[in-house]
Amino acid sequence: MPAPFLSYLRVYEPLRAFDGPSGARVRAALARGPLAPERAGRHEREVCLRAQLAARLLPGDDRNDGAGPAHGCEVLVLGGAAGEPLVCPLDTRERAAAAVLAFLEAEAPLLRASTLPVPEAVARRQAERAMADLGQGAAHVVSASWMVPLPWFALVDPEERQLRLDGKRRVWWRVPMGRARARAAQAERIVRAGLGDSEPADVLAETGTWLAHFDRASVVELDYGGVTELVDDEALRNDDSADQVRDALQALREGDKAAAQASYERLREFWADVAGKQRAC
Repeated sequence: MPAPFLSYLRVYEPLRAFDGPSGARVRAALARGPLAPERAGRHEREVCLRAQLAARLLPGDDRNDGAGPAHGCEVLVLGGAAGEPLVCPLDTRERAAAAVLAFLEAEAPLLRASTLPVPEAVARRQAERAMADLGQGAAHVVSASWMVPLPWFALVDPEERQLRLDGKRRVWWRVPMGRARARAAQAERIVRAGLGDSEPADVLAETGTWLAHFDRASVVELDYGGVTELVDDEALRNDDSADQVRDALQALREGDKAAAQASYERLREFWADVAGKQRAC
């Protein structure tokens, strides 16, 4: 079975940033052994499917009142510059809880009642309880389906792309947190100055707010994840999405909206073709 067709932004924090109960879970996960990034999407799908088969609202709940979560934690790990590991908890349960709350807000009562394995009031309490595990922090992973959100490319340097086509195919960038935050803020200013309030500007603002939750010594990773399975090797080799976003931002900075629009149209055509493959799946 292919990996979920999701792309990811992940934050890897220094181990010292984790304390209290969350720190204990992270250290226990490190002792068990971290996941490979290529395995993360499949792992999350498996734990969510197991929850559904057991009629549980959230992965990791050991019973359906949500009062006694038996969940542990799975992590991805990078080596830190000073020898301290950089850790990205998947926060699968908390992210599922956020999705439940969004579902409760967006969908009609009949669909909510027919879909949830527990009464709506119970589902809301369980999801809010799970979200409380994050405290004042935020989930270390955000994902998007069937494509890579174009504003994410503003965080990366096109020349620093990592591409692997043999074995487990993968496309990714890693960026120091300070640089990622500065790029998000600068790109937002450029887009708002050139286009006014817009969806790309809002995504950049939301991304900057999310990044601000984490330690300044963190590393940000943009990973195509399972979206690579929708794109052939030649297209991945020639993919210049990050270059096009950089060119569009430069054009906006210089007041050349026509050039910015041309870059955007090339990007939109490429990613619309990728996203359109969901109709064949």
